[in-house]
Amino acid sequence: MTDITRWKRPMMAAALSALALALGSPALAAGKKTLTAVMHSDLRVIDPGFTTAYITRDHGYMVYDTLLATDSNFKVQPQMADWKVSDDKLTYTFTLRDGLKWHDGAPVTAEDCVASLKRWGRNDAMGQKLMDFVASLEPIDAKSFALKLKEPYGLVLESIGKPSSYTPFMMPKRLAETPAGQQIKEQIGSGPFKFVQAEFQPGVKAVYEKNTDYVPRKEPPSWTAGGKVVKVDRVEWVTMPDAQTAVNALQSGDIDFMENPSFDLLPVLKANKEIQIETLNKLGFQTLGRMNFLLPPFDNVKVRRAAFLAINQKPVLDALVGNPEYYKICGAYFVCGTPLATEEGSDTLLKGTGLADAKKALAESGYDGTPIVIMAPGDVVTLKAQPIVVAQQLRDAGFKVDLQATDWQTVVTRRASQKPTKEGGWNMFFTNWVGADVMNPIANASIGGKGTKGGWFGWAEDAKIEQLKDSYARSTSPDEQKKIAGEIQKQAFEQVIYVPLGQYLAPSAWRKSLSGVLDGPATPIFWNIDKSE
Repeated sequence: MTDITRWKRPMMAAALSALALALGSPALAAGKKTLTAVMHSDLRVIDPGFTTAYITRDHGYMVYDTLLATDSNFKVQPQMADWKVSDDKLTYTFTLRDGLKWHDGAPVTAEDCVASLKRWGRNDAMGQKLMDFVASLEPIDAKSFALKLKEPYGLVLESIGKPSSYTPFMMPKRLAETPAGQQIKEQIGSGPFKFVQAEFQPGVKAVYEKNTDYVPRKEPPSWTAGGKVVKVDRVEWVTMPDAQTAVNALQSGDIDFMENPSFDLLPVLKANKEIQIETLNKLGFQTLGRMNFLLPPFDNVKVRRAAFLAINQKPVLDALVGNPEYYKICGAYFVCGTPLATEEGSDTLLKGTGLADAKKALAESGYDGTPIVIMAPGDVVTLKAQPIVVAQQLRDAGFKVDLQATDWQTVVTRRASQKPTKEGGWNMFFTNWVGADVMNPIANASIGGKGTKGGWFGWAEDAKIEQLKDSYARSTSPDEQKKIAGEIQKQAFEQVIYVPLGQYLAPSAWRKSLSGVLDGPATPIFWNIDKSE
């Protein structure tokens, strides 16, 4: 029995159960305007400062708001706050706009926002780099606060206005001060929707209701900026891991929106005149493999190099996407088609010519046959193929591989563990980043070298990369930045900080009864969407 077959029956059962729950919703019976969506993953981790998982980021945009936001021209705009910059470029003063309230009715204060920024600054790569330059971050009064720098830093607004994980969402001070390593206990934001905790069934269903107290900005919506006007009463995310079941539900009208239809089913949806298909994130995704630097055998750079040489992008992308119209073989850490793109060092990834060298390197590395524990989620269309294909490529090179079937939310939780594999640890997992999250060395969380002191899952430790990132952050010359980014990529390939596996686009599908679906780098977002009956 294949891995896919083992997953299929329980997935079908879960999907049908979720659909029955959705159709039996008391909100539907009461006649509320309800939008039902199948997202790319089920939701279990609901603290947007605890994981970079996009389903948790998507949940964050429902419940929370941001101080600043980025529009479709890549320009940072006011959202919850406006700002002024001192003449010496060392002090940024932020002032909250009127009408901001938490979902429990309390006013949003500068103290809340300072605490939220500090929490975000501990976790996010851009936040960490920003905080390296911050001398102080303190409230001035109830509605304003000051961020003072040690020296001028050109990415202050871009960092606070970043659109994707970790997004700097604002929350009450009492939640923002939750100790590191712990998840917040409540879902209290100031965003356009309220989370319905009583109806939350992790892995099955998440429900959001319109926040009637929310005061949208007056500007038209643009990406995550502008007015967040909610036009439905309720949004329900239901879990349907089986792609065919979800497609059938979309075609029958039992659901309204499907974030990631599987690529092989797109022709079926295209033939249905009641369905709209569109790629909302035009920047696309980078897919990648990440090794655990703390545990054998990948604590040995020679073993990591052997694994890197064994990996070939094309079979991964063929299995993941299939249609070359939707994917691009690309060896650039900072995304092909951007100013920082270079494919230097990626030759074997792109051409698949490294297997013989991989076998030789593995034999010379001292590898003792320790099984490589790879977490393989079967419930997310865009993450099924990578672990299965790469596991076989590693086996072909001489590695022993333990491919462990699981679901994505278990991966999201388990990848935070630093324990040995026999105690729930891991050696390798795969994920996807939207292009906006990896376009430069400061935004790209996976490229860091901080190890266990603030590093991303896998805990790569590399002082040279951190020094180069610091130089990049201080540079104001595009030519110099490109040169530094190239040096970072060279070091990242030598140390195998992570393995870029190419780029792809992920179309979404929805019934034409929906209007106002917005595009952007952090989609889907559910304000501005209306539903005709």
